[in-house]
Amino acid sequence: MSPQRRTALVSVAAAVVLIAVKLASGLTSGSLGLVAEAVHSGTDLIAALLTFFALGVAGKPADSSHTYGHGKAEHLAALAEASTLALVSVGIAVLAAARLAGWAHFDVRAAWWAFAAVGVVLAIDAGRTVVSWRAAQAYSSAALFSNALHFASDLAGTTAVLFGLVAVRAGWQAGDSLAAFFVAALVLLAAVRLMRRNVDVLMDRAPADAVDAARSAIEALQPPVALRRLRLRQAAGRTFADVVIGVPPGAVVGQGHAAADHVEDAVQRVLPGSDVVVHVEPAAEEAGVPERVRAAAMGVVPVREIHNLIAIETARGLEVSLHLKLPGELSLDDAHEVAEEVERAIAAAVPEVSAVQTHLEPLAVEAAGLEVDEDPIEVERIVVEATGDRPRSVRFLRTDEGIVVLLTLGLPGVASLADAHARASVIEGRIRSALPDVADVIVHTEP
Repeated sequence: MSPQRRTALVSVAAAVVLIAVKLASGLTSGSLGLVAEAVHSGTDLIAALLTFFALGVAGKPADSSHTYGHGKAEHLAALAEASTLALVSVGIAVLAAARLAGWAHFDVRAAWWAFAAVGVVLAIDAGRTVVSWRAAQAYSSAALFSNALHFASDLAGTTAVLFGLVAVRAGWQAGDSLAAFFVAALVLLAAVRLMRRNVDVLMDRAPADAVDAARSAIEALQPPVALRRLRLRQAAGRTFADVVIGVPPGAVVGQGHAAADHVEDAVQRVLPGSDVVVHVEPAAEEAGVPERVRAAAMGVVPVREIHNLIAIETARGLEVSLHLKLPGELSLDDAHEVAEEVERAIAAAVPEVSAVQTHLEPLAVEAAGLEVDEDPIEVERIVVEATGDRPRSVRFLRTDEGIVVLLTLGLPGVASLADAHARASVIEGRIRSALPDVADVIVHTEP
């Protein structure tokens, strides 16, 4: 048995004891206040039983019919309890009014044993209020929290009954009926609060504080993401979040997944234990022409790679050229059809582009490379002339295509990416001119 259900079972036992003590004392002494408190404890017994069985249902894991779990069983139990409390409070108020109006004869006897019974009840009420409150906080249980509120109202109601008996002992019989009125008001107030809180959860009303916290956490992320939609719902103390974000359309799957992970972590930091689902969409309307062109072209299935994408403003409008890498085994007819499909996709996704020029290339197959011992002096000389420093590493690989130079440069960390690329391109060009036999030069820059 779970700790929550054990706590609910203790509440059941306490409610049975309280009903017996209050009802016996109330009937014997004629105190409407004690009888009202006995009825109040009767509703607590119903509530505790509902909580006990509801927690058994709510603790079940999610299944195919209840994909969000069974947590709302707690809120259904709390709503049923609140409705019962409201009806009972009205009945208590009617009976108290009848006594005060003289429609019902009453003679309250404030004997010592009545005061003793009230003392026992006060001790039990105080103890179970503290136990249920701590359990509700520890397990974030709506049903246990509702029980704690009711037990606290019992404590206040029993205190009012005590003052009513003191008034009767002093010779004022109406004090007991006024205490009953007070108990009825407490019950009704608690019922209204419980119904409002649990109806909000059952109707999936978004908790304002939680929404604000989640939104602020997502908007503070770096690098930023475009928050398209945020929906929250709660059940059994747990928050379920549905988030839609936009990322640049040129972002690869890994980048989109990383952005989703960051959003999930941000929401769980401010809403611990929440279940977060993040949907990633391309932020097409926020991206520039190159990003949208790339996204449209990569959406054509046979396209494996895109490079040398250039957008040029001409007298005819905006024109785009790009290189497409396709599987080498495709026939020219099939490759041409793919190119036309790419052009149609770009025209549909980027209407401001007036013309598209594609260059078709076969996708390179993996080549075997063997590191060879070549003299790097010429490469080092070119790098020193261009940067003032020796390269960090120079390697030569012999492939089926010829010699490939792998070069690593150290550049100032404050240099812009554009500047680093430009300097690498200059060095690459000089190496190709000095060593015309090389098949390729790959320059890696690092701070």
